[in-house]
Amino acid sequence: MDKLLEVREFESITCNEDYRNDPHYKYLNQETFNELENFILAFSKDDQADAIDFLKISLRRHVGKVIQAKNYVGLIQMSNGFQVQILPKVFSSNLEDIKKTFIRMLRSMKDFPSKVFNDSNLKMDKMNLYEIFINMYIHEVRNLVKKGFSSAYIPVKDNLNYYKGKLIVREQIKKNMVHKEQFYMSYDEFDANRAENRLIKATLLKLQKLSTSSTNIKGIRQLLPHFEMVEPSKNYTKDFSRVVIDRNTKNYEMLIRWSKVFLLDQSFTTFSGHTTARALLFPMEKVFEAYVAKNLKRALADLPWEVSTQDKGHYLFNRPRQFALRPDLVITRQDQSTIVLDTKWKLLTNEPRQNYGISQADMYQMFAYSKKYNTPEIWLLYPVNEEIQDAEISFESYHQNHRVETKVSLFFVDVTNIEDSLRTLREKLIMGVTLEE
Repeated sequence: MDKLLEVREFESITCNEDYRNDPHYKYLNQETFNELENFILAFSKDDQADAIDFLKISLRRHVGKVIQAKNYVGLIQMSNGFQVQILPKVFSSNLEDIKKTFIRMLRSMKDFPSKVFNDSNLKMDKMNLYEIFINMYIHEVRNLVKKGFSSAYIPVKDNLNYYKGKLIVREQIKKNMVHKEQFYMSYDEFDANRAENRLIKATLLKLQKLSTSSTNIKGIRQLLPHFEMVEPSKNYTKDFSRVVIDRNTKNYEMLIRWSKVFLLDQSFTTFSGHTTARALLFPMEKVFEAYVAKNLKRALADLPWEVSTQDKGHYLFNRPRQFALRPDLVITRQDQSTIVLDTKWKLLTNEPRQNYGISQADMYQMFAYSKKYNTPEIWLLYPVNEEIQDAEISFESYHQNHRVETKVSLFFVDVTNIEDSLRTLREKLIMGVTLEE
């Protein structure tokens, strides 16, 4: 049995042998399926509600128990070494393109610890996501080595044969009454053996054991000699508490955040690493939101418009001031007119009678934005998919005098070709919405 199962968002996993070659299902043997199920149930017992958002357990007629991937993407590694890799449902059939697109999307997130990673250096079709993240870490450490380690003055107390620093009189009397030629001294020593470097060495040593990629293992072996004078961290929590990121240690910022992920088995979700499995999972709703926001800001940078993300200041009710509204993007033109845009990571269907799969709650939300921001121009941004690509879909609400009160327009973002896609959206926003007088 292969050690890696690749699943796309919304695909289902079964352990039923009869469906082993069924294109609608991914197959796991009973033992690994049970372990994956226990992984999900462990979070449910701890009242971590988000657990149901990344993998869902259900029963299907004839098939039996299935596990469905949902809106979290990343990697889960079982205690037996088997890995389940969940990839985003993007508009591409090429596995390497999907991984590259996903990494680009991740890098747009504010809390994602990598800004200098160049995905063109990786053969992503031969690496799972965890190995890709290890490779990113190695790349960051190489950059640190090139720039040079930060050292620090470490306080040292020692019995010396020469005078250095400050004499500790009490210890001198206690220890050197006989040995008059020795001095018990306190002094500072300039040393690379500081908390940041200890954590990095500990991370490299751990990843050397975890990695199955010859490329990554070779990269780690090449880096370890540079840390020969550094002791690996033994108390991670204590050393992380000693880390101070300032202008002298700015080169360490991303590496320390990566080290927390690897050393403490943290994830970019609310899930902790207390189970026998290890997970590195990302909520695609937030990833999509950050990716669109970053690239749309860039696409509109030359226009005299103000673009704000996660805009604050409006509430559904004024008295009491409650139920805050947080649209993903708010654009204010130079004439002070406003456009509100909200991203939704959901694959719509070309079924007008079923409202294309648009949530009624989302439409209520858009109508509230229109009212509170006093604008008829609302845009809902969805990822493009095979079924809906260039469809022109909009919904209009009228005043009693038949003037447009609210117009919600849909736009389908191609995340694999984000610049061209948002260039089209830019043109639509410049054109504006033609309202009936």
